[in-house]
Amino acid sequence: MYFYIGYKKLQKIILFCCSMFCIINLYAQNNATTKDRKLWLGYLDKIARPVLTNLAANTLKEKMPVVLSEKVDNKIARGKAAYLEAFARTLSGIAPWLQSGEGDNEEKKLRDEYRQLAVKALSNAVNPNAKDYLQWSGGQPLVDASFLSLALVRCPWLWENCDTLTKRNIQDAFLTTRNTVPVYSNWLLFTAMIETFFCKYDLPYDKVRIDFGVKEFANHWYTGDGLFSDGMEFHYDYYNSYVIQPYLQTIVATVNKKDSSYKLFAQKLDKISKRYAVIQERLINTDGSFPITGRSITYRGGAFHHLANMAFTHQLPAELAPEQIRCALTAVLKKTLDAPQTFTDKGWLNIGLYGSQPGLAESYINTGSVYLCSEIFLPLGLPATDDFWSKPDMPWTAVKVWSGQNFPADHAVE
Repeated sequence: MYFYIGYKKLQKIILFCCSMFCIINLYAQNNATTKDRKLWLGYLDKIARPVLTNLAANTLKEKMPVVLSEKVDNKIARGKAAYLEAFARTLSGIAPWLQSGEGDNEEKKLRDEYRQLAVKALSNAVNPNAKDYLQWSGGQPLVDASFLSLALVRCPWLWENCDTLTKRNIQDAFLTTRNTVPVYSNWLLFTAMIETFFCKYDLPYDKVRIDFGVKEFANHWYTGDGLFSDGMEFHYDYYNSYVIQPYLQTIVATVNKKDSSYKLFAQKLDKISKRYAVIQERLINTDGSFPITGRSITYRGGAFHHLANMAFTHQLPAELAPEQIRCALTAVLKKTLDAPQTFTDKGWLNIGLYGSQPGLAESYINTGSVYLCSEIFLPLGLPATDDFWSKPDMPWTAVKVWSGQNFPADHAVE
């Protein structure tokens, strides 16, 4: 049997089919990227919930297991500081998400829950009369007070929704850290970050403590090709990402809004940071693993604090597409958090990189320390409509090269 279809009718059929294909394809892409965001939120909830729910309920010291390194250097001090480590590092990583108002109803409900937990947890952490009042004096508390101050810089909502007493207690806790002299290394930025918190909220602050830290890195400790030394010596580790570059970016951007002190350095730092983002992206292997080099490797995905921060602040270099970084960081999350024995039976993180590996811990590592892995969650502060979340999957450099694709050679920035 023969059927005749007119030319115009055939055009309409083809146009309809093309339209339907585009709609189906768009739906599939949106579904895939939505799946990534939900996956990230699931990991965030799994890591953050035990810490924030217990501190909000005044039971963190009671419920959180404190496992110390086999090589611990000061058992008593490390044990006392572990709770602040877990809280401050968790909060600094999820702070942009707490600040955001984006997401579907399910995500907004989860955020509202976490906002309330965070406010209550903050209140207990700095209240001398609370069971979970945390340790604020000493070397390690200086480190983690800085992570808490970073959280408050990233999430003004938290500061604005604290009551007057809690705000005063937070300031008192941070002022206590001024009694600790920082090590002549990335520790200078811990002191500088706490003063940056005071600067952001128009509270009296010590400009010298900020200036000294920034200028040591700006004038003396840049080694070239996107990397700073950690003090007088260069170490081949992830501290440019764990601390140095995300802290410098945050400090410089915050202070420059007040008095443009570091306007010239900001331009140089942008070039350095973009180069280091390229290096970081190339460190992520096809399966989400990465080189096991240097100390603090048990911070897991915290090794990509810098890359996550660059994506979150929209400062990625032109050669790194946001969706490419989403796929790379998703692979890191899966590799480091889906490993057997990553969590205890009660949901706390074990010490390790791929599961429970206590032998990887330096003397200062404990249960609380490893919550620095939360820094990888910074892009959740971006709306679901941002290119980071909304664009279709894109392979990262390792996937492209090791699948045989032709690819441009890498070159130093200088």
